[in-house]
Amino acid sequence: MIIIKTDKEIEKMRRAGQRLARLLDELLPKIVKEGTSAEEIELYVLKYVDEVGGIPTFKGYAEYPYATNISVNEEVVHGFPLKEKIFKYGDLVSVDCGITLDGYVADSARTYIVGEVNEEERKLVEATKESLLIGAKQAIIGNRIGDIGHAVQEYIEGQGFSVIRDFVGHGVGRKLHEDPQVPNYGKMGKGPKIRKNMTLAIEPMVAMGDWQVKILDDGWTTITRDGSKAAHFEYTVAVTENGPEVLTSLEYNSL
Repeated sequence: MIIIKTDKEIEKMRRAGQRLARLLDELLPKIVKEGTSAEEIELYVLKYVDEVGGIPTFKGYAEYPYATNISVNEEVVHGFPLKEKIFKYGDLVSVDCGITLDGYVADSARTYIVGEVNEEERKLVEATKESLLIGAKQAIIGNRIGDIGHAVQEYIEGQGFSVIRDFVGHGVGRKLHEDPQVPNYGKMGKGPKIRKNMTLAIEPMVAMGDWQVKILDDGWTTITRDGSKAAHFEYTVAVTENGPEVLTSLEYNSL
């Protein structure tokens, strides 16, 4: 069942989203650098979430043991924030996390570049972020969920990359995962109709090579089967009369 939010509920999600946006847009880029460990990021996020009066949404969700997913290079999503995971020059580091505030969730992800990467890897990161914006712009009243995925897929494949199929975006609100699922691929005009005050976590995950993935023995960490690098961006978006509103970015608001 798709849950339509009230304006007051969206305002609560907006407050959570702005706190998460500050963390991902402003603070973590200064910390994700050569020689930093994924565990340091986890501890920083836990401290920040506590300071803003929130709850780390991921920690304990479906028995996941951490507050963050920190995925490096060929890791697509759900990477563990381990002490031995030390960032090297040229790494792509994706950080995915959520904040629950006053009972409502904001969910977001960014991919950071450590130092410098080659032209194709930079293009991968930039294209993944751009595909998120392109997809989010389809979150308008009267469209269909398939319009979002179609827009993402068409752009990404046009850039020569692959959209991950095994993991998708989702509704978000009181719970981290609500209906509907929001794939990053699909056909225009298909899927549930988009209505005012729906709140969606739109999150393209993109590989340089093939889209197929496998899950490691820890039961969570997901990597590309061909070992190609991946990128991941995510926003929580509210559907409003004036178009999509990004709740989890300081850079963007209305689209």
